[in-house]
Amino acid sequence: MSQPISELRARRVWDSRGRPTVEVEIFTAGGVRGRAIAPAGASRGSAEASDLRDGGTRLGGMNVGDAIERVRTVIAPALTGVDVSAQEEIDSIIDQLDPSPTRSYLGGNATVATSLATLHTAAAVAGEPLWRYLDTDVRSLPRPEVQIIGGGAHAARRVDLQDFMVVPLTAASIADALCQVAEVYRCTGELFAARGPVLGVADEGGHWPAVARNEEALALLTDGIVRAGLRPGIDMAISLDVAASEFEAGGNYTLSSEGRTYAADEWVGVIDSWLRDYPIVAIEDPAGEHDPDGMRTATAVLGERSLIVGDDYIVTSPERITAAAADGACNTALIKVNQAGTVSRAAQAHAAARAVGWGTIVSARSGESEDVSVAHLSVGWGADLVKVGSITRGERTAKWNELIRIDEELGGVPLRPFPLR
Repeated sequence: MSQPISELRARRVWDSRGRPTVEVEIFTAGGVRGRAIAPAGASRGSAEASDLRDGGTRLGGMNVGDAIERVRTVIAPALTGVDVSAQEEIDSIIDQLDPSPTRSYLGGNATVATSLATLHTAAAVAGEPLWRYLDTDVRSLPRPEVQIIGGGAHAARRVDLQDFMVVPLTAASIADALCQVAEVYRCTGELFAARGPVLGVADEGGHWPAVARNEEALALLTDGIVRAGLRPGIDMAISLDVAASEFEAGGNYTLSSEGRTYAADEWVGVIDSWLRDYPIVAIEDPAGEHDPDGMRTATAVLGERSLIVGDDYIVTSPERITAAAADGACNTALIKVNQAGTVSRAAQAHAAARAVGWGTIVSARSGESEDVSVAHLSVGWGADLVKVGSITRGERTAKWNELIRIDEELGGVPLRPFPLR
C-alpha cells in the first residue's frame, strides 16, 4: 500500500555515553509514523560516514543542531511526497543530496536516522514487524557475539584490544545462548572481584579491563568460561575486536599498555600464538585499515581457523568488500548502517559479502540507544552473527530482549550455525 511521506521531524536525543544524537520521526499522509535514532562509534574507519557535530564549547562540541537543521531544511523538503515504501529511491535522494562517502554535508547521523526511520515507517504501513517486512520466511536467528571485557577506545585504552567477546557455539536457541553468556559474564566478574577492587564497566557494558596485559584478559575470559561450566572452544568461544587501526602506524603495531612494538608479520605471529593458546574463533580488524599487506597476511595465516572480520578495513562498503575478497583479505564482513550512511547501502554491503562467500555480522556501535533496529536487520538480512555489546545496560539488553521476542513470535527457531563449523 502506497503512502507518501507527509512530514519529517528531527530532534536531539541522548546516547549511552550521555552525548547528543539525532532521532528522526516520519509521518505518512495516512497517519502512520515510524522513528529511529542514529548510533555513534568511538573507533571509526576514516572512510565511514561521519556524524555532523556543531563544534565549539557547548556539550564538548558534540551538539547536533546542524545535523537536525539539515534534516529539517534539506532532507525533509526532498522526501515529502515520496512513497515511504520506496526505500531505495529515498536513499538515492539522500545520496544525491550528499554524495560524499563520509556524509560530510548532511552528517551520517542525519542520513542514518532518516533512512532507518523510513524503513520503520514502511514496515508500520505494511502492518508487519521490521524483520518480517525484510524477510517473510525467516527460519533461523543470528548467533550472538557478546562483549564480556571492554578495552581500547571503549575503556580509556587500559588495554589495547577493543573487545573481548564470546560466541555460544552449541546453544540451539537465542534464550539458551544468552543464558550461557550471562553465566560467563557473571563468572568472569567474580574472577575480577577476587583479584581486587572492581573498577566499573566499559562503554558497551563489559567488565573494565583491570589487567596488565592483553593476554591476561584472554586468560581470565577463558577461565570465566570454565567457571561457568562450559567447554572453551566447544560450547563457548572467544571473539576479539582488535581494532588494530587504533595502534598501527607505518606498518608497525604498538601495544602501548605493554610498551611493545611489532612489525606487521610479527604482530600476526602474536595473534597466531593466541589462537593456539585460547579458544578464539573470530578476529576483527587484526591489521590496520591502511595495511592491506597485513590484512592479507592475517587472512592467509589465520583464516582457516578463525573468521577474519573486516570493520574499519571495509566500512560497510560493497565496493571495498568485493575488492578485499579479490585481494585475499578478510573472510567476514561487519555490517554497520551508520558506517554506510543509509539502509540501502548497508544492505548492498551485506549482499556483496554473501556474493563472495563471506560470513556476516550485523553490529551496533559503542554509542547506542534504546533503538532496536539492529536486532531486526540482523534477522531480516539473515546475518550469521549479531553484535551489540555486552549483556548489561539498557541500550544493549534492548536488542537482546528484542531478539527473544522475535524468536517467540516465530515459534522458536534455531540459531544459525557458526560459519566455521
